[in-house]
Amino acid sequence: MSPKKKWIVAAVWLLFAVAIGLPWFMDTASRPSASSAEAAGLTLSKAAIEKYDVIVAGTDPEGIAAALSAARNGLRVLLVDGKGRDRLGGLLTLGWLNSLDLNLAPQQTAEAKRSGNYDFLNKGIFQKWYDQLGGTSFDANAAADLFEQMVRDERNISLLLGVKSMEPKLEGKVVRGLAITDGNGRRRVLQARAVIDATQDGDIAALAGAPYTVGREDLGNPDARMAVTLVFKLSGMTEDIWQSFGRRKDTGVDQSSAWGFLEASNYPSSNPDRVALRGLNIGRQKDGTILVNAMHIFDVDPLDPVSVQEGLRIGRREAPLIVEFLKTTFEEMKDLSYAGTAPELYVRESRHLQGEYRLTMADLMENRDFWDAIAYGSYDVDIQRLGRGDYGAIMMSPRQYGVPFRSLVPKEIDGLLVVGRSASFDSLPHGSARVVPLGMATGEAAGAAARLAIDGGISFRQLAASRSGISKLQTMLRGQGMDLRMREAKQPAYQGHPTYPGLLAAVSMGMTLGGYDNNRWDLDGLSSKDRYLTMMQRLVKMHPRYFRGKPDGVMAGYLKSGEPVTLENAAHALLLTSGVQVKREQAVAELKKRDWITPATWSLISHPGGLTNGETFMLVRDAVARHAGVTYR
Repeated sequence: MSPKKKWIVAAVWLLFAVAIGLPWFMDTASRPSASSAEAAGLTLSKAAIEKYDVIVAGTDPEGIAAALSAARNGLRVLLVDGKGRDRLGGLLTLGWLNSLDLNLAPQQTAEAKRSGNYDFLNKGIFQKWYDQLGGTSFDANAAADLFEQMVRDERNISLLLGVKSMEPKLEGKVVRGLAITDGNGRRRVLQARAVIDATQDGDIAALAGAPYTVGREDLGNPDARMAVTLVFKLSGMTEDIWQSFGRRKDTGVDQSSAWGFLEASNYPSSNPDRVALRGLNIGRQKDGTILVNAMHIFDVDPLDPVSVQEGLRIGRREAPLIVEFLKTTFEEMKDLSYAGTAPELYVRESRHLQGEYRLTMADLMENRDFWDAIAYGSYDVDIQRLGRGDYGAIMMSPRQYGVPFRSLVPKEIDGLLVVGRSASFDSLPHGSARVVPLGMATGEAAGAAARLAIDGGISFRQLAASRSGISKLQTMLRGQGMDLRMREAKQPAYQGHPTYPGLLAAVSMGMTLGGYDNNRWDLDGLSSKDRYLTMMQRLVKMHPRYFRGKPDGVMAGYLKSGEPVTLENAAHALLLTSGVQVKREQAVAELKKRDWITPATWSLISHPGGLTNGETFMLVRDAVARHAGVTYR
């Protein structure tokens, strides 16, 4: 039977289940009879078993990896989703993100780059899934079928869909399972010895009371977060049209992916405050359609269902207009037709857990390894647009950094691990760590960790503090196919620069960016009014208790755009931004009197008439450390 017909049969079963108030339940431990199950690939049960070793909340790829890993380690697992979804795969299969941001090893051969057979970090379950799909982009339906097959093949996994809501069952501050409400409003309590939160937004951890930040809150912008995307579809793709994409000077193409069409960013939005277009990322499907990831929708709160639905409506209204623009702007697309939008939004950012360790920009800047690393990342720190007038940024490109197991363990709450993009990452490094391949690696690690914690009769927090326990976990992960090597690499050149401590602080506070090649910091180049003003503005956002001035007004009177920043002007602006009233000609002496700047930084400044970017970074770094008491390292 074709996959399409399988899903039709499954849908009929789902409607039946909803009609009688039952969730959609697949128990792979008891194999279905040949009649209905062979057709649908699923079975229905009137009641799920109420006790499990592990409950995995969330059916995105990270949750699937966690469930598979736990099941393969002999645990009885329930995989459950509370979003009313009818298929596995979440962002990839319902958000239609079929071209992945890949987590590559530092060195890639020319053949790997040409063929798409890359050397991935971590490997494991992600690698096995990816290899079966093939290509740099994949067919979303094929991905869903493969996820279903992988889950169905594990006898220890039960699958529960059609759930209206789910929340943690707590005993004090320990998560002991989930309380779920089915589509008919019936409430049930499911017990577990461990719970893994693989929801996109860290919903279970939040409901359990684990601390977290939202969006750019850690950077002083609690209402700012990356734009969401609604992927849209075009039909009518042929091989000739596909090959014509590759003949454009601004566009790259391989067998399954295309990227470029940079003029798309000139799209005249019908609602420019809420929606915009960037260059196109395109993935081919097997049915002659393509999926396009390019639309940015602003000011959507992923934690507010009303806001999410509004974002969907905005995107669905705009998508046909975008397609008409593409058809008239690009000759190669004139014969393509609009064919709809994804069922779900692609949400990049919402909650950021506060765990036993929180990944920092310093970790990525220095390509740090950790004694408890259970996965590795390498993707660029890609910060997408925050709103109209902002154009996003590549903060820097790490070679390889470790993700500690402690970043999966929430503070204050036991019995729970959090995997995927809502794990314990600061918002800037999250721009790299949010990618799906890394998230699947954290899920795989969490599933194995559940086995260790249960067998040892210890909490996840105790496991996170145990060097012998983590060593056992790493051995388990290697045994199931994960690659936990830290590849050899030279220290980045910027790390040896005398102003590197200042650069590290400036990057951590979002004051500067390095781009894809880590050179845009321009440490030896002269600073400018615009750069220094940005730094002062960020100081006010990051440390408002200590820097309360208005830098725009402070600097407007004596710094012209393009002129170098003198030591006197820099010191004056820094003091006034901190609320210290002083005459400009007395500012340097006042800084020295207050002892905000270290002797090492004073000694670096050789030309007070024109400070370099690196020197201004050092001034700010010292002032934050000695005045606000915060050191970035």
